[in-house]
Amino acid sequence: MQTPLAYIAHRWTPSPKTLRRAALSAVLMTVLIVVTGGAVRLTGSGLGCDTWPKCTDDSLFATPEQGLHGAIEFGNRMLTYVLSAAVGWAIIAVRSVKPRRRGLTRLAWLQFWIVMGNAVVGGLTVWAGLNPWSVAGHFLLANALLTVATVTWVRTGEGDAEPRPRVPRPVRKLSWAIVVVSAVLIVLGTSVTGSGKHAGDSSDVPRMPWDWAAAAHVHAISAWVVCALAVAMWLVLRVVDAPDDTRARARDLLLVVLAQGGIGYVQYFTGVPELLVGAHMLGSSLMWIAVLRLALSLRERPQSTAPLPAQPGEAALSAA
Repeated sequence: MQTPLAYIAHRWTPSPKTLRRAALSAVLMTVLIVVTGGAVRLTGSGLGCDTWPKCTDDSLFATPEQGLHGAIEFGNRMLTYVLSAAVGWAIIAVRSVKPRRRGLTRLAWLQFWIVMGNAVVGGLTVWAGLNPWSVAGHFLLANALLTVATVTWVRTGEGDAEPRPRVPRPVRKLSWAIVVVSAVLIVLGTSVTGSGKHAGDSSDVPRMPWDWAAAAHVHAISAWVVCALAVAMWLVLRVVDAPDDTRARARDLLLVVLAQGGIGYVQYFTGVPELLVGAHMLGSSLMWIAVLRLALSLRERPQSTAPLPAQPGEAALSAA
């Protein structure tokens, strides 16, 4: 008795391009769900649906009485199904690769469980009246999904051999420092949002118990540290004559960090307008993707040279 995934995998083998596109679709949908989640907050639609998993006590869907806020919140909930479909497509494609790549399959399934877990956290956030701590957890889980989706995407273009370094050890340590400080930067960003004026609803939503401006200054300091590390990496990779693609990843990161920093300062000095906050959230996702791609480009996993297993028809012909 075969499972549906095993049935599909037995009859279909995706091309490398299809596999990469399936994994990339999960990355793109994760970025989209982060941005649209920000739009829900920035339009004050966080409680546009009164409860969860329904939109009201009596209706699964948004009602005309809930107006635009209800439509925005309900629309964002519906995007979760599109995200789930993208993750499901990645799971099917990864599972159908031959020979089977169990590590890659586990990464794809991990995306599914994070999506399900974050959907529950999102529901609890509505029940808690947009408690800033649960809102922050909801955002950080979305970034955890983005992490796994990006790693899966990169790994689809690699083999399963043991990783081999492409640059000296001190350079790899510098990349992990960038990863850690960037993660801290993202976490500190939730403290700015959680204490700032965009609470997600027009009602009396609680805020994190510290001054917003002070949180923004701490966040800016961590951003400067990331920027300094990105510049150092860009220079070091040229000194050690790193591969061209790795230097390109360092350049991409530096450009994204500079753009993100510029948006951050402009939004701070212009009263945190909604459009710039949304752009900053998009920049946060793009920066994190760039950080991960740079770190993963510092090692390589050669493609396996093992022959593909023969299909039943091919085995019969060989026997004949």
